[in-house]
Formats: sequence, structure tokens, C-alpha cells
Amino acid sequence: MDLLLQVLVNGILQGGLYAIMALGLALVWGVLNIVNLAHGAFIMLGAYISWYSFSWLGLDPFIGLPLTAVLMFGVGYAIQRGILNLVARAPMFNTLLITFGLEVVLTYLAQLVFSADFRTINPSYSGRNIDVLGVTIPVVRLAASGLAILLTLVMWRFLLHTRLGRAIRATAQNLPAARLHGVEPRHLYAVTFGLGLALAGAAGGLYGTVSQINPYIGATLTAKSFAISIIGGLDTPLGVIAGGLVLGLIEALTTLYVGPTFADVASFGVLVLVLIVRPSGLLGRTA
Repeated sequence: MDLLLQVLVNGILQGGLYAIMALGLALVWGVLNIVNLAHGAFIMLGAYISWYSFSWLGLDPFIGLPLTAVLMFGVGYAIQRGILNLVARAPMFNTLLITFGLEVVLTYLAQLVFSADFRTINPSYSGRNIDVLGVTIPVVRLAASGLAILLTLVMWRFLLHTRLGRAIRATAQNLPAARLHGVEPRHLYAVTFGLGLALAGAAGGLYGTVSQINPYIGATLTAKSFAISIIGGLDTPLGVIAGGLVLGLIEALTTLYVGPTFADVASFGVLVLVLIVRPSGLLGRTA
């Protein structure tokens, strides 16, 4: 029973981190209709920015997250404004090709600049644990998961209760009506993509505190983010949290009872099941 509790806690903590990883992809997909195949590469880039700010500037990885997010927002705004706006509202195949090309370029540039060595962000408290009812909870993993869920909830409130958030939702639901109310789509698309990459950068910084980073982690993270977005639904950040927790728990339980080799098989098996039973996702609208 103690082992099961430990595995469940680990799955929940991992699921919280998965939620912030997928939120940027879900935001861009839901508003811009762009399935960003370079999403995992941008998470990787954010992880490296956090690593350098920690190693060179001495910034605590959690305190340095705003710097990473701001830099990634600028990168996202520039990419959307200069490249992706050219194919905005084009057939999805066009954007898939462009973002796949971005993923390949970013991966090989990262290998050239950062090398293929594995790196981790290890603050002084990385080895500390909290024991609760016989369950060991790593402090860093708890902080990363808690902050990830908090950022996801903040984004949810932002989309619901701010002028910019309402403009983003209006553009996603009815572009002609949003234009009639003064929304400038090209700028709003760039801001939305910038927000998506800011979230990806923050996710990368948190990921680097609990796992190793290298230039090749992007493809795996993109696949997991895609699965989480489908499982939870694209309509609300709460769906992304639900999808992340489901994926984290499935991977943890599969690792315990079947073996770590089958964790990804089980996760994507649930993805297929959700697509068959509820294509809109667990918390998505069924209209």
C-alpha cells in the first residue's frame, strides 16, 4: 500500500508538470488552429535558457522563470508575425510542414550550440524531501508541479477575465465578429503564439529541475503535449490539467504493474480510447 501511494503521488506530481507542458500547445491550437509540431523543441529551448540563467547568472530556477518566459514570448511573437502569419487560417497541412521544419532546425541548432551532453538544473535544495504518511515527496518536484498548476489556473483566469483574454477567445470562436469589434488579428495571433511559447519556456524551466535535458527531448515532449491536449480537451485550461493528471497517473501505474517499457503504450492507448468515446476530450464541449 505504501508503494502504491508513493506511485500515485509521483504520478500526480508528474501530471501537474505535464499540464503546463501542454497548455501552450492547446492555446495555440485552439485559437490559431496551428498544431505546433515544434512545441517540444521550444520547451527544450526554454529549459536551456533556464539552465544558463542558473549556471551563469546564478538565478534560482524558479526565480528565473519570468526571464525565460519573457524571452520565449519575444521569440514566439517574432516567429508568428514574421512566418506563421503568412499561412494563418491556411490548411492545417501547411502549418504542419512549417512547424515540423522549425522543429528540425531548432533541434540541430541546439545540438550545434549546446552540444548533445545531458544537463540538469540542480539547486542547493534539490535533494530535500518531505515525508508524509510514509510517502516521500521531493521538494523540487512538488514545487515544480505546484507552480505548473498555478500557472495553468492563472492562464485560465486571464482568458476569462481580461480584455486581451476575451479578445483571444472571441477570435477563436468567431473571427469576423471579432474584427467588427476592433480586434486586429495579425497582432493578436502573434500575442497568442508568444503566450504559447512563454508557457512552453516556463514548462522547460520546470522540466529541467526534475529531469535531464538535451537537444533531442523535443519530439517526445510534443507527443505527450498532443496527447494531453486531446485527452483533456482544448476548450479550457482545466481540461489540460485533467489530461496531464490522467497521463501522469496512467504512466505511473503502468510502470508499477506492467513495466516502464509500456508506459507510453498505455498513455497513447488511452488517447485512442478517448478519441473513440469522447472526441472532444474529458472536459471539452460536445457540440
